[in-house]
Amino acid sequence: MLTIHAPGAGDSVVVEASVVAAIGPYEELAAAYPAARVRRWPGVLLPGLVNPYGPELLEQAYHPDPREADELGVDPMPVFFTDEVRLGASARRGVQRLLAHGVVAVSGELRVRAVVEAVRRSGVAVLPRASLPSGTPSLAAGAALPPLRVGDPARFAVFDGAVCVATVLDGRLVYRAR
Repeated sequence: MLTIHAPGAGDSVVVEASVVAAIGPYEELAAAYPAARVRRWPGVLLPGLVNPYGPELLEQAYHPDPREADELGVDPMPVFFTDEVRLGASARRGVQRLLAHGVVAVSGELRVRAVVEAVRRSGVAVLPRASLPSGTPSLAAGAALPPLRVGDPARFAVFDGAVCVATVLDGRLVYRAR
């Protein structure tokens, strides 16, 4: 299915299946792809972010289940158990939180099987880490990927100011702000 992602500012992107089919002004893309579904977004479409703290946020931090919020709060905390199944569930919640920040890739070597599987299933890319930035690991930390090009995997995020309003991985809308 063809989809035109049309941000409020800057170029629009046509996605066909899982790749970027075209990039340019909305009016030109709408004329060239009249059968495409159109998704309009406020803000700017960017290539997405790489969070440098993959293992720290997904293997060494616990992301509480919403049902645990009264007892544990909602913020990530140091892992306090060794159960791999529970860590996999935590990683799935952590990935969702990363997607809500426009993250499309993490860097660092993931070693826990359940975490590797959770990240693989989500579509978030895992990149090698050249160096670890100083500071405290943060869900919002990250640097933008290189600019999108035609033929690239359709991995990007749309930001309205500092707020991520949508994240797309391999052509799939995986996060949308409410």
